[in-house]
Amino acid sequence: MKLTENTSWHQLQQHYDALRQQPHNKFGQLTILQLRQQDITLDATRHLVTPETLRLLHQLTNTCDVKTHIHNLFTGDPVNTTEQRPALHTALREVSTEHFSDNPEITLLVSQLQQQMLTISDKLRNSQWQGFNGSPITDVVNLGIGGSHLGPLLAHEALAPYHGNIRCHFVSSIDKAQLQSILQQCNPATTLFIIASKTFTTQETLQNATAARTWLQQHAGPHSIHAHFIALTAAPERAHEFGVATENTLAFWDWVGGRYSLWSAIGLPIAIHIGMPRFLELLAGAHDMDKHYYHAPYAENIPVTLALLSIWYTNFFARPAHAIIPYSYQLRSLPAYLQQLVMESIGKGVTINGEPIDYATGEIIWGGIGTDSQHAFHQLLHQGTNWCPVDFIMPTHSDYNNDTEQNILAANCQAQADALFYGRTAEQLLVAGYDQALIPHRVLPGNRPSNIIRCEKLTPRTLGALLAMYEHKVFTQSVIWQINAFDQFGVEWGKELAGQLLKKQ
Repeated sequence: MKLTENTSWHQLQQHYDALRQQPHNKFGQLTILQLRQQDITLDATRHLVTPETLRLLHQLTNTCDVKTHIHNLFTGDPVNTTEQRPALHTALREVSTEHFSDNPEITLLVSQLQQQMLTISDKLRNSQWQGFNGSPITDVVNLGIGGSHLGPLLAHEALAPYHGNIRCHFVSSIDKAQLQSILQQCNPATTLFIIASKTFTTQETLQNATAARTWLQQHAGPHSIHAHFIALTAAPERAHEFGVATENTLAFWDWVGGRYSLWSAIGLPIAIHIGMPRFLELLAGAHDMDKHYYHAPYAENIPVTLALLSIWYTNFFARPAHAIIPYSYQLRSLPAYLQQLVMESIGKGVTINGEPIDYATGEIIWGGIGTDSQHAFHQLLHQGTNWCPVDFIMPTHSDYNNDTEQNILAANCQAQADALFYGRTAEQLLVAGYDQALIPHRVLPGNRPSNIIRCEKLTPRTLGALLAMYEHKVFTQSVIWQINAFDQFGVEWGKELAGQLLKKQ
């Protein structure tokens, strides 16, 4: 059945039409929308919803059989229907006794991979990995793009207080200026390159890897590559042809999508950066959220709630964009990370059955860090006609800020959410004594929704839970919208066209 023929969908449309006729002050804070999952708290009290809205949205999840799809995701059914593959990134983080995927072969593969990651990361962190002249490695350069770049980069920045003695760098652009700027900081004798490419055919990554190999061999000769390159790939034979030693090649499986891959071998730079025990804490945090998503009722389920609110605004309020604003410098790459996760996963125009879609799908993800963003684009959020929902992300404590500094950040975060929702009326401005001629310019309409997502502190465990929360939000949206969240044929066609153009030159 088409989504737009679903009775619950029609009831939501009728409900929305009725709400539009009511005064905006009918909307108010709902304590029911304050949800908690161990390290993550969702304050979703500033929304254009009523208890009836929530009832109808929960009814929609039932009529779309979301619970069955969640079960299929975790147990390894081929939820990637166009490529007939499971999407078992959740199996990579099953570090407790609760295993959703009853597949001993996958459990063994993941265990072997994590042992290999432990060996490599410990060797590097303990100065036991030697370069071509016997010097220990001091710098690791990750060569990847998309999910092979954004996830490790985000985790590297977010978990900076857990840094070890290895400097990690990240290169994604095919513009050689980026690679050159990093090589200028490195010594060939003490630099290790990680080639992160699932197919080992990614043009940008291989171009950078070839340039890095040339740079290394110019200083150390043709045989130096064995001590200075690691490959993370599902195509080990191509890595070996490039010159990477078998023992330095880590597996990447086709049941792990690129944008869901930081939990896999792609997370090696993270393990090197923070140590394997803390990398396992990252996985444990994600697994905590997996269990919450799998077991929690819809009314208490954070990812499901986030998905339903986004659908409410995307499809009924016709608000296609969503802003991500972390009040933490450590999370400065989160908007870019979520751009790929969301827009590559649910930016689709046909259903899983190949039928054209006649309703909005996907969200345009953008954002920046607070308080910088307040001095850049918040003006549009507050008074512009093209408003959109916002996620404010706020760690309560910081390794860098004292209480005063952290309180300033927290106050600004809540103030922005309150100003967006409650606005400022002409009557309030008049009482405050403002010039009547300027009052129309100072009015803030309010009724602009947002979430505040809090965690006690940015740790490996809370970061894991935060990222898994967004993964499951996206999957829930894909189920309701009846689309495949795990293919990306638009991206692939663009690559093919570029290849054809290059052949003509």
